[in-house]
Amino acid sequence: MISLNSIIFNGMDATPIDVQVQLSTGLAKPEFNIIGLADRAVKESAERIRNVLSAMNLSLPPKRLTVNLSPADVEKTGSHFDLPILCGILCAIGVLPEQELSKYIIIGEVGLNGAIVKTDGVLPASVWANQHNLGIICPGAQGPEARWAGHTNILAPYHVLELINHFKGTQILPVPATTAFDTNDASQIDMSDVRGQSAAKRALEIAAAGGHAMLMIGPPGAGKTMLASRLSTILPEMTPAEILETSIIYSIAGQLDGKSLITKRPFRSVHHTSSAVSLAGGGADARPGEISLAHNGVLFLDELPEFNRATLEILRQPIEAGKIMIARARRTATYPARFQLIAAMNPCPCGHLGNAALSCSRAPRCAEAYQNKISGPLLDRIDLHVDVDAVNPWEMNKVDTSPAETSAQIRERVVAARNRQIKRQGMPNAYLDGGALDTVASLDATLTEFLNDAAEKMGMSARGYNRIRRIARTIADLRGTTNIEMPDLAEALSYRPINRGKYGAR
Repeated sequence: MISLNSIIFNGMDATPIDVQVQLSTGLAKPEFNIIGLADRAVKESAERIRNVLSAMNLSLPPKRLTVNLSPADVEKTGSHFDLPILCGILCAIGVLPEQELSKYIIIGEVGLNGAIVKTDGVLPASVWANQHNLGIICPGAQGPEARWAGHTNILAPYHVLELINHFKGTQILPVPATTAFDTNDASQIDMSDVRGQSAAKRALEIAAAGGHAMLMIGPPGAGKTMLASRLSTILPEMTPAEILETSIIYSIAGQLDGKSLITKRPFRSVHHTSSAVSLAGGGADARPGEISLAHNGVLFLDELPEFNRATLEILRQPIEAGKIMIARARRTATYPARFQLIAAMNPCPCGHLGNAALSCSRAPRCAEAYQNKISGPLLDRIDLHVDVDAVNPWEMNKVDTSPAETSAQIRERVVAARNRQIKRQGMPNAYLDGGALDTVASLDATLTEFLNDAAEKMGMSARGYNRIRRIARTIADLRGTTNIEMPDLAEALSYRPINRGKYGAR
């Protein structure tokens, strides 16, 4: 019996798979069976492998061929089992050495002509192999991706013949080279493009500094989407650990370019027609959704009330926990989902509530029904609620002797504030809770009395109360002060709605 190594993933957790190949005598007609709870894509490997062998002028012996994927009680999905099964068969008929191949994790899809094509999960497979002192055999196009795991025991052939020739000594496969990080930002967007909206830009700076969730409310054309798209230009650079973790998620989702890692914070703009599965993740193989693809970055939801309410409710648990668990009949996968939520909405369906010249005849009654599409518990989890008023068209062309701040200038303050937080508690202020929050965001007697009085008048929940303390701590960090002071607390309170918004109930 031949035994080689492959791998599958349940969320971010890896499960090694033992690919066992057995040739049995006693049958005049060849028979090829794949067992071990394999899905249709895995079972179809048999036909692809037959054609590959035929293309290389090889044939299966007239014996019973059984491929067992162990452990048998774990569902096997994906086409990346093609290459390990083919390698096992080639070992069984004496073409490849089992002893050498058993030192590698093998993944890859095989074309009918023997070409080894791209597959999902190469980066996390390479990380796992490195941790367990194994090499990895993967598609040639994804060699640089595997190389980012940090080791050099990588074979990345483009064709099965290259792999055979390598082990026979007639061809040496080179170690794949990594590519340099792309530090150029081709988007060319900047906060200086935004005219006016000083209050909204200030709130966006606070959100960036502390990692806080933010909701912008205003008429169409006020610049809500423009502001949100520029948040990434003022966020701190990703750390190496964040780069690796985010890239692993993209690799599992099949969205990682084989030549580069995710080096810039993701900005995922989700359309309001998106389904619950696309947002949370799922499907037969429990793939990551948009909230996991936004991990360590920004999740932007425009036209928030237009989303299906049940879909929005999915966000409540990940916002608090920073992860999402996807439960399916045969597997349960957990993905990280520490994203920064930025949402935008109009105050009513027509968007012109409060403007007598443009608002519809149903105002202001329509605003209540429109905003009630968003549940109170979800709104309570959003730290900053900001009104974005319309900018007059003639002000857009007004000559301003004092140019607007650039993203680089704002980002300098954001990075300084974020560094204070990491040095002090090891995480952004938005993630503080329990005793850590009491230590870092402590208030003196005067400030405590002031906040208690404000919380009672505003009908604030305990969650909202703590979020005020987190925001005040971030504002103090932006000022570079050790203690929270009255101006910090007062500004933080200005970002929480008194009666769930000036536009009425939401």
